[in-house]
Amino acid sequence: MQVNRIRALRGPNLWTHHTAIQTVVECSAEECNIAALAGFETRLRERFPEISPFQATGHDDQVSMARVLELATLGLQAQAGCPVTFSCTTPTVEQHVFQVVVEYSEEEVGKLALELAQQLCQAARNDTPFDLPAALEQLRELDEDVRLGPSTGSIVDAAVARGIPYSRMTEGSMVRLGWGSKQRRIQAAEMDATSAIAEAIAQDKELTKKLLAAAGVPVPGGRAVTDADDAWAAAQEIGLPVVVKPNDGNQGKGVTVNITTREQLIKAYATAREFRDDILVERFMPGNDFRLLVIGDKLVAAARRDPPKVVGDGVHTIAQLVEQVNQDPRRGSGHATSLTKIRFDDIAHACLATQGLTADSVPDKGQRVNLRNNANLSTGGSATDVTDDVHPEVAARAIAAAHMVGLDICGVDVVSDSILQPLEDQGGGVVEVNAAPGLRMHLSPSFGKGRAVGEAIISSMFKKGQDGRIPIVAVTGTNGKTTTVRLISHLLAQSGLRVGMTNTDGVYVNGETIDTGDCSGPKSARSVLLHPDVDAAVLETARGGVLREGLAFDRCDVAVVTNVGSGDHLGLNYITTVNELAVLKRVIVQNVASTGTAVLNAADPIVAAMAVKCKGSVTFFAADKNHPVMATHRAQGHAVVFVEGGHVIAAKGDMLQSIPLADVPVTLGGTIGFQVENVMASVAAAWALGQDWATIRKGLGNFSNDSDNAQGRFNLFTYRGATVIADYGHNPDAMLALVQAVEAMPATRRSVVISGAGDRRDQDIRQQTEILGNAFDEVVMFEDQCQRGRKDGEVIALLREGLANASRATSRSEVFGEFLAIDTAMDKLQAGELCLVLVDQVEEALAHIAAKVQKG
Repeated sequence: MQVNRIRALRGPNLWTHHTAIQTVVECSAEECNIAALAGFETRLRERFPEISPFQATGHDDQVSMARVLELATLGLQAQAGCPVTFSCTTPTVEQHVFQVVVEYSEEEVGKLALELAQQLCQAARNDTPFDLPAALEQLRELDEDVRLGPSTGSIVDAAVARGIPYSRMTEGSMVRLGWGSKQRRIQAAEMDATSAIAEAIAQDKELTKKLLAAAGVPVPGGRAVTDADDAWAAAQEIGLPVVVKPNDGNQGKGVTVNITTREQLIKAYATAREFRDDILVERFMPGNDFRLLVIGDKLVAAARRDPPKVVGDGVHTIAQLVEQVNQDPRRGSGHATSLTKIRFDDIAHACLATQGLTADSVPDKGQRVNLRNNANLSTGGSATDVTDDVHPEVAARAIAAAHMVGLDICGVDVVSDSILQPLEDQGGGVVEVNAAPGLRMHLSPSFGKGRAVGEAIISSMFKKGQDGRIPIVAVTGTNGKTTTVRLISHLLAQSGLRVGMTNTDGVYVNGETIDTGDCSGPKSARSVLLHPDVDAAVLETARGGVLREGLAFDRCDVAVVTNVGSGDHLGLNYITTVNELAVLKRVIVQNVASTGTAVLNAADPIVAAMAVKCKGSVTFFAADKNHPVMATHRAQGHAVVFVEGGHVIAAKGDMLQSIPLADVPVTLGGTIGFQVENVMASVAAAWALGQDWATIRKGLGNFSNDSDNAQGRFNLFTYRGATVIADYGHNPDAMLALVQAVEAMPATRRSVVISGAGDRRDQDIRQQTEILGNAFDEVVMFEDQCQRGRKDGEVIALLREGLANASRATSRSEVFGEFLAIDTAMDKLQAGELCLVLVDQVEEALAHIAAKVQKG
């Protein structure tokens, strides 16, 4: 068995809405039926007993090794605790070759599971050992390393529940919530609205205390110190006991509390200096340690934090008791679990010494032994939820502390005997204010109920009814995609929206070019969705990108399918028929939001059939309003767009809007049929997004056929009284549409310049010149600069073969180089003639034509 290609599908794709690993697996003949491998299944299940059945009950089909690999990859992830359920294996047109697709929750974990599944299959095949526990532990460890921590994860989960899309911006905890201009960003439990100044204040404990005191919030007295002697002097001024801590520390690092002697203070100062140079000495407040979580202007959760401890049983040593406590599955080494393992370090030993104990001491049964004086969860402490017990005045002091510092999400540390009464009444106070506080003590406290703090943060960032989404239009098809994308973008921009657009020419934001080249894939789409200046996105969605990575979005508001033809890269990536191609292009229709719209070409039966897969509504378009699909759809009260009496008509029920084609320059008064189709699709998309009809009319009227608006899409030039048309058409369906368009334009003689894309099938390349040779008087063929995997001369030979049976072309020539071919055709032009140039290097060829026109 060989695994030849591994892809991570990071969005909805051909097989599933889930993220998934997709790979091509080549099996030997005997591996296509594992029943032929004596004892294989028995050995496999001995090594991995939990693997799923290979087929449903009652079936007795042949099971391939690829299917086993699929189930092993899924099963290993599931046993490691990953929430995955989907997988499939499908045969390809190649003998013994399969495509395997397995869902993943974390990409790296999915790839590792595939690798381990290969090892498992090989071990069962060769009857060699496979360490299942080690494999599962490896997956768990990687999953813990790469997945979001509990704090960030709770916020993301709350966002997903609200329908807010998200993506990780880094490998850490920085996450984007929403798209474009509606997006917000978080890093752990810190939101983008929080100022750097507020965060800096929170890190400066001395400044924080001054501000809180000014706001009437009780705080312990103290000051910054320069050395150990100064620290002791400060302690004398304040009065023992005291606390020593770094001025800008976190997670309790370097903090020593309840210091009563000079010796203790010197040690505490040295400990604090290991973490920071700026040290603070302040009055020790006796009492319990409480963490109050403030979000916006509300107290949403509170927990009592207790120091890490063990309870004696009269038998085991303290070291043994710590080891026992750390076996609790809730305790981990990082922040992914609800509790952290107790650290048995120098601080723990020092804490034991103050109690007259050592690691080897055997405490009496029931004796409580503290391992630290501070109660941070990161050092092994525990938390008890006390949210319902917080006195209103205590809550008010916590909110005031957060506001005084300027934090939107704030962890306020309070020390007092109780939170059932005001702090002032019991000598308690606020000892610290934390930016980006950990949330796990509130999500999964050691005792008590968890609180929905992730939901509270999301509600603070996104008001009721907001989902952080901008309108998304996805456009696919064989022909007309780029013009349709450009026209829809143009129509949306007329209403003042800043539009992000991707197509085969580049990436554009608010009319500015961000990138150039073929940008019709998910990477370019993601760059638009991430851009903070984008109010709406119009994305050309090519087949290749969907196959490589899936969609860049979870759902769209409008999906436009222009047509599906035979010349669109058939034979690549196991897409061999028009129907298979339609299934791939249908992905955007399947992922239309329930409130969205699919805009479908009713005249193309394969496209029209996609309607049943749409979760939202459907708008059909076609020139003929009496087409059965159109007539039926309209009779049922649904939206349609058609042409009648030289007008584009949009109709739904009693509503009818009419736009004269004479006012739509891109159609040349309605004479260019494929542009009329592009206009109908674009009008339907703008209509679906609720655009005003006056704005739609205005946009159609000022969208012209020049290369600035639709580069390489039926661009018109006048040269010596002749008409020159430049277009990027590159498949048989495009040829037919272009022929239909130019035949509607008067000309005394017609010539065409053409090459062929090497990544098309032989018959598609031949068919192009056969079509053109029947419609033009002269055909000038040139060899494409990039042969796309073909040998030199191979493409032009196929073009020559297609032209052999053409009936009209009396003049035929072959040249090397696109610009020479253009010159060859244009230099012969006379007034009244027409020349169609099928450009390869779009921008360069258009510039060459424009320069030639200018010279005359």
